[in-house]
Amino acid sequence: MRDLRKKILLESGKTLSRKARTKQGLADYTPAHSSNNSRATSQTSSRAPSRYASEEEDGASDSEDDDASTRSDDPLDSDHGTAWTERLQSRVDELKTRKRSVQDREDTLIGYIELLRRHFVPEEYMSDYISDIIPALLRGVTAGGSTGERLLAVRAITVTALTYPSETVFDHVFQTLKGLCQDEEEEKVKVEAIHALSISVLYGGGSTTDYDDVLDFFMTIVESDGVAAEAEDSGPVVTAALQAWALVATYVEDLTEQSEQAMDVFMEQLDSTDVSVQTSAGSNIALLFEAARDYEEETGTPMNLQYDHHKISARMSEAVRMSPKSVSRKDRKHLRSSFLSISTSLERGLGPGYSTAGRGGVNPHTGGRKMDGASEFQEFGYREKVRVHDQFITIDTWALQTRVQALKTHLRSGFGVHFLENPLVQEMLESAQVQQVLGPGAAKRLRNAGESLPEESDEPVKDSTEGTGDA
Repeated sequence: MRDLRKKILLESGKTLSRKARTKQGLADYTPAHSSNNSRATSQTSSRAPSRYASEEEDGASDSEDDDASTRSDDPLDSDHGTAWTERLQSRVDELKTRKRSVQDREDTLIGYIELLRRHFVPEEYMSDYISDIIPALLRGVTAGGSTGERLLAVRAITVTALTYPSETVFDHVFQTLKGLCQDEEEEKVKVEAIHALSISVLYGGGSTTDYDDVLDFFMTIVESDGVAAEAEDSGPVVTAALQAWALVATYVEDLTEQSEQAMDVFMEQLDSTDVSVQTSAGSNIALLFEAARDYEEETGTPMNLQYDHHKISARMSEAVRMSPKSVSRKDRKHLRSSFLSISTSLERGLGPGYSTAGRGGVNPHTGGRKMDGASEFQEFGYREKVRVHDQFITIDTWALQTRVQALKTHLRSGFGVHFLENPLVQEMLESAQVQQVLGPGAAKRLRNAGESLPEESDEPVKDSTEGTGDA
């Protein structure tokens, strides 16, 4: 895929690893006017892992510290009537000043994150601030006075990288984020740091060698059941590593070297007692098979994954049957439907959410008529779609699903804005099939004219619209 990240690499000739670039003096990020020329280091804290679960399924939990909608002193509301660009300027100025209370610093981070989510900030605007923003956010990570401040600072790094795909961000956040994954006590901050690491390596100037290093790091977390991140048997941490691995893997053209170990590790995680870990592992298996099909189609060389779809389907069926009684009915249903989608994908060589159910020809006793050229039985096909304003994005590949889920997690209600205005997001989803949503009147006119509708099925569309509303 000719995405924006690849274009940046090709145009700049940047294929060196992070360490090599550092040796050449390319990692000197601190602005000339700054009195602090030392690179931010990872936080050193107790390694005892937290055992409580994250508060949201998407791995980017909102606590009372960072949910702007629950605060009486919402920093966005306090600036009501002020142009959002002026508010952003104020937030950036506040980020640079640490001589304030923890509460004030958290409010500033909330306002900054929400402004970047709700509005697309043009590259020329962000370029004026980036040299101040990243050092300020790193100080919030390493010297944060609360869990909320550290979590918000990490989240702000993620949203900044999605807004401004810089060549320098990854070099300056890598050590801090990796150290946070390993040393941070709070589980939800570890989860956020894992996701931030995947976003920053892809859109913050990471090289192809850096991709491999980050993939290896995520794999060690999954393979060790979280031990490599000092979070043994932590479902949220392992799930985050699985999802982050998948996102980075969608940008690697040849996964041959990673595939053997990855398949073994993902197959083992199908037996996890955590439903999110199981479904994420299953999705990654499907992603690997999709990558293998694409690789063989492009090169003519097969990628041997050592597992056939019959064996994997049987393993998933057994995993559902052996689910512990502690698993809720809702989670068990989600696990079963996810594994069914994966099994169908592996059997037919298709993407996620494909429905083999369908409908036959029109019953003449109902007064209907059969369209010319219509077959006797039509499968419903891909039912997973995301609505953005008056458009539907059809999720027909595992790579596309991985990217959409990541964007919805990090941009939330601003997904629609960034889909329409952010070139980076458009490049990430350039392979997506987008259809206009027809109103009742237009649909009726097309039917009367005998034309096919964009949505042929009578089955309800699985509309994954959470986090995609108007900002």
